[in-house]
Amino acid sequence: MARILIVDDSPSQLLGIQRIVEKLGHETLTATDGAAGVEAAKAALPDLVLMDVVMPNLNGFQATRTLRREPSTQHIPVILVTTKDQDTDRMWGMRQGARAYITKPFSEDELSEVIERVFSGEDPPKG
Repeated sequence: MARILIVDDSPSQLLGIQRIVEKLGHETLTATDGAAGVEAAKAALPDLVLMDVVMPNLNGFQATRTLRREPSTQHIPVILVTTKDQDTDRMWGMRQGARAYITKPFSEDELSEVIERVFSGEDPPKG
């Protein structure tokens, strides 16, 4: 069982992702914006972060970049989970340090596969 931090400003998206992650047997932590997500990651040092992109305070790209630059969190893989589906968004997200990128809406199986591949060290799909 892993500890997974879910960062999303939409209560319905946060709850939906949380249900999937908990169904997979993982413990969840949540934050509702990028700045709170960075602070939660520093405090809890989760095994993985699922990060929305469009959020107040720090967006997901900025929060991912911040986690990559922070020595205590740079080892934590980040999966960007977002409605932004342009190739340029995917490339930018990966350049900020994301390990994978999945677009909403997604199926439970799609999210499960990406999480499993990140934990196994395989290259997950980039979108």
